[in-house]
Amino acid sequence: MSNHVTGHTGLLCLLGSPVAHSISPEMHNEACALLGLDYEYLAFDVGVDGLETAVNGLRTMGVRGFNLTMPNKNRMAKLCDELSPAARIAGAVNTVVNENGRFIGYTTDGIGYMMSARDAGVELTGKRMVQLGAGGAGTAILVQAAMDGVAAIDVFNAKDAFWPRVEHIVAQLNEQTSCAVTLHEMTDLDALRGCTANADLLVNTTPVGMRRIPGCLIPDASYLHEGLVVSEVIYEPKETELLKMAREAGCRTFNGMYMLLYQGAASFKLWTGREMPTEAVKAKYFRG
Repeated sequence: MSNHVTGHTGLLCLLGSPVAHSISPEMHNEACALLGLDYEYLAFDVGVDGLETAVNGLRTMGVRGFNLTMPNKNRMAKLCDELSPAARIAGAVNTVVNENGRFIGYTTDGIGYMMSARDAGVELTGKRMVQLGAGGAGTAILVQAAMDGVAAIDVFNAKDAFWPRVEHIVAQLNEQTSCAVTLHEMTDLDALRGCTANADLLVNTTPVGMRRIPGCLIPDASYLHEGLVVSEVIYEPKETELLKMAREAGCRTFNGMYMLLYQGAASFKLWTGREMPTEAVKAKYFRG
């Protein structure tokens, strides 16, 4: 955060609904202060219905860049002038960079997740992964994991209106990467049991487990094994029902807190060209 806002101060921001809980403004403003960058990062409660109007306003104001969170990631992919390869395959955008009036869309959620896995001591190259959900963040993780050398990914998703989109993403990944990606219905518990039995990592990318959507998509601990690493993209609560079940079953676990940090660091570098001082930001906002 700038010590003194002037007419030269640039705007960075977050669009989503709800956003009042987000720590993104704190982490980005802290990083700007530490590096002496003249930007302010703000959060705006904007949903899908108002997204296009808000984006047009940001373009007019010359914003340097912005983040998207639920429920805006898929819609933003259609509003950008250009997409990165990962954002194009995922059909989701969580970071926009303004390049001389052209809005370039990126997805850094997958980068953040893969970095958070490494931070937890989990190396996924050549491993097998089970993923629950393929929404905005889920598709980004799926795409990045496949691009980063995960050997096989079994994706479980609800057979809803978005199923054809997920089928298309899976087909592209099987064509364009060496990862073997298989799509299953979320209700196919026999397939889920078989896939988790052979997996190295299980990740829940759905909102099931958040305080407002309590529950767990894994029926019971018999679907888990001690060699399985279990993770969440959820970071509030810090231990969901899934992570508690996994911990009690002897599995290593990690939540989505550091994914938030590292996806933010990737966005920060796209906007500023500078590396976020992640250790300092982590020590102040991501401990305890």
